[in-house]
Amino acid sequence: MQIGIPTETVAGEHRVAATPETVKKLIGAGHNVVIERGAGVKAAYIDSAYEQVGATIQDDAYQGSQLILKVRAPQSDEIQKLSANTTVVAMFDPYRNPDLDQFASQNVSAFALELLPRTLSRAQNMDVLSSQANLAGYKSVLLAAAEYQRMFPMLMTAAGTVKPARVVIMGVGVAGLQAIATAKRLGAVVEATDLRPTAKEQVESLGGKWLDVPMSPEEQARADEAAKNGYGWTPGEQYIKDQAAIVDKAVSNADIVITTALLPGRNAPRLIKAETVAKMKPGSVILDMAVETGGNVEGSKVGETVFTENGVKILGVPNIPSTLSTEASALYARNVFNFVETLFDADKNFSINPEEEIQKALLVTHGGQVLLKRG
Repeated sequence: MQIGIPTETVAGEHRVAATPETVKKLIGAGHNVVIERGAGVKAAYIDSAYEQVGATIQDDAYQGSQLILKVRAPQSDEIQKLSANTTVVAMFDPYRNPDLDQFASQNVSAFALELLPRTLSRAQNMDVLSSQANLAGYKSVLLAAAEYQRMFPMLMTAAGTVKPARVVIMGVGVAGLQAIATAKRLGAVVEATDLRPTAKEQVESLGGKWLDVPMSPEEQARADEAAKNGYGWTPGEQYIKDQAAIVDKAVSNADIVITTALLPGRNAPRLIKAETVAKMKPGSVILDMAVETGGNVEGSKVGETVFTENGVKILGVPNIPSTLSTEASALYARNVFNFVETLFDADKNFSINPEEEIQKALLVTHGGQVLLKRG
């Protein structure tokens, strides 16, 4: 089978869907791999590195390829290059992607990697969201630190004592946990909050302070039940009010705030309102990791640094993993390779099985139809 690796066309996207490491494995499995000229350059994977492991470099990776591997789903003109019965593996942002009907009409089988069932242990090595979120959590702290006009650690000097930075992390998933660990390594005092009370142990294991919110026995029971399935629960009105008050106080006193809350298929939840930002100290920094899907912070803007009247910077940095494109590509490519292996049967024949658990979860268009349940 010919597998094509095109250059990413989305502005600011520097990652590539295959590295020389994974290309070597694909070729070893008997496939021909075509790399679009320069596809990996922005991630520091040059054409000659691909050629050394047996790949072919061409100006068009779509032509003749039955399987296309990308980071972002093909856009407009790229979709026109897809032949009937081509399979595409990429991050499709499926619930917001307006082109799924076009993929279906061209009889393209599209696998959206974001839809991977994260509770399946055998699928963990395919989890692109986790691998990329890990990097985003790390880099978010560095980006915020670069904008913060003071130091993170406490210092004792002849000129006096420098107080440590106070960092608040909102959302304790993969990105949030990595942000906590990174901020602690830099010497900050870190506090964190999440809708899942079970995240408390994780926060404290990294040296962070948990922003505790009182819970009724009934809510505790519901939260515990939801935690068994790996998800948050819908809190009651009183809990929401109590959490808002505690978070408002912590954020108001923070030097740096990083928000990480995302909801699959929906706009990001609003965690910080303008009135809370107005209480923060001049020089404070907020980084909104959810800025591309509506934002956790009122006033954040995609790709911009907003300066408030009271001297707070709100950073709307999109696609943070792409700022670590070499490492992000390496991890993403391994995730993709591990998934692609499931598309071949024991005899190494390409076989899409819409009833196989992982494929069924990821397959959004197939056989001329949109399979994703939207709305």
